[in-house]
Amino acid sequence: MDFVTIDFEASCLPRHGASFPIELGVSGPQGTRSWLIRPHDTWRDWDWTQEAFDLHGITRAQLDEEGLPPEQVLTEALAFIGDACVFADSRIDAQWWATLSAAAPGVIAAHTVQIEHVDRMFDEIGAMHQQIMDAQHHADLLCPQRHRAGADALWLRLLLDRLLEGRVEQVPLWAEVVVPDVVSSSGLLV
Repeated sequence: MDFVTIDFEASCLPRHGASFPIELGVSGPQGTRSWLIRPHDTWRDWDWTQEAFDLHGITRAQLDEEGLPPEQVLTEALAFIGDACVFADSRIDAQWWATLSAAAPGVIAAHTVQIEHVDRMFDEIGAMHQQIMDAQHHADLLCPQRHRAGADALWLRLLLDRLLEGRVEQVPLWAEVVVPDVVSSSGLLV
């Protein structure tokens, strides 16, 4: 399955007020990209919390100086994603994608990306709890820095890649196992 993982950092969590996306990260077979997002004019009076800043460490001044316009971020992200399935580990990421898309109405096909929750892939591949925990540990070792969009998208990609590489066909418990007859060197059936 061709897939891309996605993550956003935001001005605050929605439960704290009107939040807007400040960084977008994506990770796929071609690598990992991230973009700081310059706040759209309509977001200027939206909420910003110390709690969010403590996690990601991105300042408003940094966004104004280094951030790219929402139209550019969305265009480049869509080119990166292409026709791939998109997975996130938070359902809120779809809300921030919609907020970003609304700030870039001139970008064609902005609303065609459907962000699926990672649980869907867990179900599709039949991942068990311990397998997921082992894959998380593996991703933690390879990607210890978190709470930046690119790093978090890469972390999720590493987790899913680990689960997919470990996927093997398992014999159902109810399957009949046929053991071939083995003949010893003396000619007796053992």
